[in-house]
Amino acid sequence: MILPLIIAACDAQAPMAEDFIPEYQGIETKLLDGDLVQFNVAMTKAQSAENVAQYAECAAARYTLIRGFGFARHVRTNVEIEGGVWRADAVYTISPSLPAGLKTIDAEVTVQNCTEKGIPTV
Repeated sequence: MILPLIIAACDAQAPMAEDFIPEYQGIETKLLDGDLVQFNVAMTKAQSAENVAQYAECAAARYTLIRGFGFARHVRTNVEIEGGVWRADAVYTISPSLPAGLKTIDAEVTVQNCTEKGIPTV
């Protein structure tokens, strides 16, 4: 009767969410026009498009601080996956004061959250 328990213990376990550790492949920034900035990021081992979009948001937040501003507003993010590499092309406006719109970020708070989550910034 002990034998079936031993065999069951040898069965392969299904992967858990904590088994997936993303690999961040880099950030490219491009100033489009004045306060409009494009961020291209790439990563592998993402679980969803949200992971790569968060990576782009972290890049935007740090860039905003580097430029001496405090806030950013999300304009758009396009995400694609090819050959296991997730890529996001995101555009944000940056500003010294809280811009109008629903998708705004406080750059300082966002960078702190990204650091706590282990998501790299610019």
